[in-house]
Amino acid sequence: MDNEAVDGFGSRRSTVYGSEGMVATSQPLAATAGLETLEAGGNAFDAAVATAAALNVVEPTSTGLGGDVFALYRTADGEVGAMRSCGGAPANATRQTVREAVADEDEDPSEAEMPMLGPQTVTVPGTVRGWEATTERFGERSLGENLQHAIRYATEGYPVSPVIADAWSYAEDLFDNENARNAYLVDGERAPEAGEHVTLDALGATLETIAEEGADAVYEGEIGEQIVEEVQEAGGFLTMDDLTEFEPEFPDPVSTSYNGTEVYELPPNNQGLIVLEALNIASELGASEAEGTERVHLFVEALKRAFHDGHRYITDPDYEELPPLNSAEWASERASDVEETAGDVEFMQRTGEDADTVLLCVADDEGNVVSYINSRFAGFGSGLVAGDTGIALQNRGASFSLDDDHPNRFEPGKRPFHTLIPGLIDFAPDTEEEEDWAAFGVMGGFMQPQGHLQTVTSLVDDGLTPQQALDRPRWRYREDGRLAVEARFPTETQNGLLRRGHDLAVLPPIQFGGAQFVRRNADGVLSGATEPRKDGNAVGR
Repeated sequence: MDNEAVDGFGSRRSTVYGSEGMVATSQPLAATAGLETLEAGGNAFDAAVATAAALNVVEPTSTGLGGDVFALYRTADGEVGAMRSCGGAPANATRQTVREAVADEDEDPSEAEMPMLGPQTVTVPGTVRGWEATTERFGERSLGENLQHAIRYATEGYPVSPVIADAWSYAEDLFDNENARNAYLVDGERAPEAGEHVTLDALGATLETIAEEGADAVYEGEIGEQIVEEVQEAGGFLTMDDLTEFEPEFPDPVSTSYNGTEVYELPPNNQGLIVLEALNIASELGASEAEGTERVHLFVEALKRAFHDGHRYITDPDYEELPPLNSAEWASERASDVEETAGDVEFMQRTGEDADTVLLCVADDEGNVVSYINSRFAGFGSGLVAGDTGIALQNRGASFSLDDDHPNRFEPGKRPFHTLIPGLIDFAPDTEEEEDWAAFGVMGGFMQPQGHLQTVTSLVDDGLTPQQALDRPRWRYREDGRLAVEARFPTETQNGLLRRGHDLAVLPPIQFGGAQFVRRNADGVLSGATEPRKDGNAVGR
């Protein structure tokens, strides 16, 4: 169905500049929540949590309390770090018990495949513990203070923005029980329209409880009990022990040098290594020095090989040892078979090509720079909403495999392959006195590493302004082997790619991700840019 409000580009945006604070995200009310948090004395970490919480309300189609959260950050005192707050599979579930639970009545359980929806796809939600850990470790304000904008939007209401209204319509078919439909559909029947004022009363009440009692309300209290009851009544395996034993992690980021910068990503179980490997292969190929069709071709071929390796190897590192995918030696070998025509590169089947996510980036005048990303995986997630909490539960477990030989095979307690990847760029890694850092990211399942690659190279190789880099037409390699481009992609380049053997497809803009960007340069000037394919904005002060 055509939707000009979603698919069209009828206006232009400028890079936003400021000196005291900058927030960029996919919904204007959420960006305002972050900026007002900075104005109230919070730092970039407080603003990240406040913005993320607001997005749970004003963009519930892409994130929620029943999902996960990750961060990359550079603190004012120079620490470069990461947070990973994602839970694993239920501890008392096995591949066999899941097979038996999801198999059709007349199907041999050994032939069963992991479903995309339903109770077996629910993994331990990490969001609330992650918000709390962010606030307690780095913030200036309490978690309860940082939830106030979200609470107000949920209880007093807000008007729905166009791209989000379009995505919300899918909930009409997804939700089939009364508590889910009452929580997220108008009169329990339909999705709201663009500009329609809505309240999310159940979610608002839950946020109020969390503000008063902290994350324990979810992981040790009544809210958690309702989550477990919902999953188990539907046939899933999640228990209160799974919730109470969960804690966020602070792993070391992974990085690579690229054309005078240092690019940071999350390590496995996230797909950040795909970005770094693709950048390294592109460097081996000299892609940044090429032009037109040749340039796009080389970057695509680099990405395809990184995808192949990432989908072959990346999983929970506590269960599998991974090769050095971001090393120069690995990239040199992988670049050796790139030819002038499109390569036939296959990768193992994964789920999550078109997942839904929210990303936000914040910078403050102290020097903190944060990339923060939240998701339930696919839209409203598994299709389950826990009791009267308004919490839609994620389906991140859908990315597991029930194949005994698959690297991402289902195992008790194991964290699934995760698409979410915030990003950081150090633009002056060899100059100790000069601090020039950017936080960025591109939402959208398997588009995320492809969007990172294109954003980084547009900024670093081509010297585009942040907003120009995000506005630029994108390409996207698909699971079925097609190379998708936006209709705005230069015709001459499209023809050149066809002549080189790429199987080209033109897809609507919404299929090419949602980027956000903030930067604090050496002079202390803050800049921000936002995704033109989404509803949001960048706001500064």
